[in-house]
Amino acid sequence: MGTNVGESPDRSRRYVLAGVVGLLGILTAAILLEVLGTILFALTVAYVLVPVQRWLVRRGLSEWIGALAATLLGFVSIVAVFSPILLTLYFRLDEVIGIVEELPAEIPITAFDVTYTVEVADVQRSAIDLLTDAAFSLASALPVLAIKFALFVILLFALVLKGDAAARAAVAPIPHEYRDIAYALGTRARETLYAIYVLQLATSVATFIIGYPLFWALGYDMALTLALIAAILQFVPIIGPSLLVVPIALYHVAAGELLAAVLVGVLGVALVAWFPDIAVRPRLARRSANLPGSLYFVGFTGGLFTLGPIGIVVGPLIVAVFVEAIDLLADEVNGDVDIASLLEADDERDLDATTDGDHSPTDVDSDTETTFEESGSRTAND
Repeated sequence: MGTNVGESPDRSRRYVLAGVVGLLGILTAAILLEVLGTILFALTVAYVLVPVQRWLVRRGLSEWIGALAATLLGFVSIVAVFSPILLTLYFRLDEVIGIVEELPAEIPITAFDVTYTVEVADVQRSAIDLLTDAAFSLASALPVLAIKFALFVILLFALVLKGDAAARAAVAPIPHEYRDIAYALGTRARETLYAIYVLQLATSVATFIIGYPLFWALGYDMALTLALIAAILQFVPIIGPSLLVVPIALYHVAAGELLAAVLVGVLGVALVAWFPDIAVRPRLARRSANLPGSLYFVGFTGGLFTLGPIGIVVGPLIVAVFVEAIDLLADEVNGDVDIASLLEADDERDLDATTDGDHSPTDVDSDTETTFEESGSRTAND
């Protein structure tokens, strides 16, 4: 009894401190709202780079040097991913706008001897306005982006260096009997981030390596830009580079170039959109979360529309952690029993309830006869 009394204040103090930390975290998030996306991005990247830093430390480097090397790896990777996008918008914008302007204002489509005309002039104007606004917004936001990028690098280094301390601080308020749940959710989060960053990045690189010679061989002047766009679209789940290949093929169909449409459609879908997924992804997928493509697509689109660019990462991450929580709840309630056993048990219970509730006439007659016999026996004995 004395032990419980002694532990209760400590546990209450822990919960109070956890509440204070939570409230201060909400207040801090509100104050840092403008850079919250940068902070979340740094957190997710650091979560993937911490194992790299530990691996380097095990190879003999100090923790500080290991954190610096892991941060440089993240820095180079981010620059390699985003710099082509920025350079394309800056140097190739006129060429992209020129391609959009060359599209025919009307596309005739003939089916069953009936010709339908699709107006694309409005779409052209909207696309040109969108590209121009994006380039102007990017140019005007460069100073802010530079500051955010510096913040990202500094925060990434601090998180990688003090990752263990941050993890211990996050787990400390959780009671010991629930820490297995926190570990399971953390594992799923790490696997999901690995799938988003490492798996998708490797697949995108393979897409670029395959796409550039293919578009060049097919005679496209902007083969490098098209390959870069295909690599970026590889981050879009399920449909991916098909968002680029299919419109190009439809453009050739509208222009009457059926052979070009077949070549870019078949080779583009097979080699650019499909082959990297079957050649690269299975080799790296053993450490990924194996989140179904449909759920990944839901998290991707929902996060993008709700949170903006950072939602591309946060959306699938939240969906994956939610799925893991559902699995933990199912295991907690049902244990190792599979769904077939649960349905079979439910059927047996329903059958038992039906059997207990049914009384056939024969059973009633038998019960009545037994009662009469017992009554007669008692009368004779009396």
